[in-house]
Amino acid sequence: MNFIELAKARYSVRKFSDKPVESEKLNAVLDAINLAPTAKNSQAFHVYVVQSAEGMAKMRTLTPCHYGAPMVLIFTKDTQQQWHHPQLPEVVSGVEDASIAATHAMLAASEQGLGTCWLNFFSPQAVSRTYNIPDHEIPVLLLPIGYAAEDCAPADRHTMRKELKELVSYL
Repeated sequence: MNFIELAKARYSVRKFSDKPVESEKLNAVLDAINLAPTAKNSQAFHVYVVQSAEGMAKMRTLTPCHYGAPMVLIFTKDTQQQWHHPQLPEVVSGVEDASIAATHAMLAASEQGLGTCWLNFFSPQAVSRTYNIPDHEIPVLLLPIGYAAEDCAPADRHTMRKELKELVSYL
């Protein structure tokens, strides 16, 4: 499958089976994360793999959007390592760095036959407290990962796309 086919086939999984993710497939996803480009190659993110029964029980209290996944990846930005724009102090790279890494994870998971769903419906502070994440790391997104349930399908709006002329301008 080429990249465009992979991108078209991938969708947000909102119902997972209870089948566990094989370590080889998880490792392939983690390897893809490690290849993600970041500002100044600072790699100013951290990924927490929540997969234990205790960890997943805690996750279910933090968001209703875990969708029964067997594991969730927590992507944080590292405020001590993120790039700072030299002229604009409010511009930093942490969210972008974590987001690029998560995008690599989503596509690599899809290539491995796994599903994901990008989540931002959670309290970063609650996630940090629950999992004892260091203060200099801020949760950016949660990524449930696993096998889609047999009756899972893309949302109706999945194939809705704006015309390129609405999204692209040539200057």
